Amino acid sequence: MAKKTAYMGMLTALAMVFSYIEFLLPINLGVPGVKLGLANMVVMVALYTNSARAAFGLSLVRILLTGFTFGNLSTMIYSLAGGMLSLAIMILAKKSNLFSVNGVSVLGGVFHNMGQIAVAAVVVETAGLWYYLPLLILSGTISGILIGVLSSILIRHLTKMMNDMQNEND
Repeated sequence: MAKKTAYMGMLTALAMVFSYIEFLLPINLGVPGVKLGLANMVVMVALYTNSARAAFGLSLVRILLTGFTFGNLSTMIYSLAGGMLSLAIMILAKKSNLFSVNGVSVLGGVFHNMGQIAVAAVVVETAGLWYYLPLLILSGTISGILIGVLSSILIRHLTKMMNDMQNEND
């Protein structure tokens, strides 16, 4: 139990670092809030090397801590909407065994953007924001592919390392 707690603490800290890096390096594509999703790479690693529950806890804690540290209530609401929808879709996609890590990541990127735009449309009381959806789907797909490739590499190496450590303890 102590090793799992330490592992999840390390992943949470890493997700916070990635969130801070993205906070410092904004991407301007004409649509507010478009980001690479580096912290999602850590959530993907938790989902594949631990459990859906662990990934949920990591994602929730990271969003809340990042919101309190670098953002405000508004950014937390958008992040929660995007992050929780994205994670729910990623969990379902992983459980279905129909998608690779890259496919799960792309779905996560696209649905993260959809969750955020849904909240934005409600907050500003206009459906006109949905016109941004094609650009957001494209950006979610591109970032999902990038994060998926990096996540696949990390998951493969971490799984091997964890298996080697387990074999040493047996």
